[in-house]
Amino acid sequence: MSLRDFLSKQFIDVIEWVEPDDGILAYRYPMQDREIQNGGKLTVRDSQMAVFVNEGRVADVFAPGLYTLNTQTLPILTYLMNWDKAFKSPFKSDVYFFSTRLQTNQRWGTPNPITIRDKEFGAVRIRAFGIYTYHIVDPKTFYTKISGTRDLYTVPELEGQLRNTIVGRMTDTFANSQVPFLDMAANQVAMADKLLASLKPGFAEYGLLLDSFVVENLSLPDELQKILDQRIGMNMVGDIGRYTQFEVAQSIPIAAANEGAGTAGIGAGLGAGVAMGQVMMDALRKPGSSQPDPGAESAATGAETKFCTNCGKSIPKSSKFCPECGHPQQ
Repeated sequence: MSLRDFLSKQFIDVIEWVEPDDGILAYRYPMQDREIQNGGKLTVRDSQMAVFVNEGRVADVFAPGLYTLNTQTLPILTYLMNWDKAFKSPFKSDVYFFSTRLQTNQRWGTPNPITIRDKEFGAVRIRAFGIYTYHIVDPKTFYTKISGTRDLYTVPELEGQLRNTIVGRMTDTFANSQVPFLDMAANQVAMADKLLASLKPGFAEYGLLLDSFVVENLSLPDELQKILDQRIGMNMVGDIGRYTQFEVAQSIPIAAANEGAGTAGIGAGLGAGVAMGQVMMDALRKPGSSQPDPGAESAATGAETKFCTNCGKSIPKSSKFCPECGHPQQ
């Protein structure tokens, strides 16, 4: 190399990186055939780490701080390049910066319902979504397995991989938890903590630490949710007899407001409702019960009576006219 060529070469005295935007995980310092000056400065700010790579091999990793680049601060690189302690000349090495800031408000969710075995409902399909937070803790592993020699690596590029990792591990966690779906939905914080513990090893494989994991919603598909709502409604009703009485009472103002139905229709509807309630009560009564049947007398009477087609009053079956309203009977 001539003296002129040597003087025209560019040397890097200060290596540093200021993040221009959010969402950058890895950044390659632009060398452009420039050499790092022996005794130059490396500035690694808080929420950053730096990695020196020589001929494709990770040499040295630097935590936040200000470093003077020499054989003392580059021990592994010195060993790889066979420098002696008196090394004075400039050198070349790829330098990568990694952001160790928390990557917050990362969304996760099940694109399709996942099937699990439930103690109460058998096999069910559930949906879930929420947020999580992570950051880089091992830049060497992240460089080796994820970012590589890219000039820039961003959060969106990693999002799909992490989301699929979450959903895959979530299925195993749900399957092994043996916790009924209703208990999962009622204890989402405890479920999130369990998922956090099971997901951390998967993130560590990429040099990441999963800091927080939140389950915002745990639900069934619409068709299964309707069935669950019906079951909850029946459990809330409890006594079918009272439920029937309630339904009949609710139908009275509705029938009265129906001007096109006519008085005969109202009476017939009420009578049918009462009779249907009695049938339901008889069907639900346990066979062989020794307790007196409160509906036996009414059933016996019902065999000799009928309902007035006008007012709905119970009248003798043989009556030609209603004793209450005088309406002719068939």
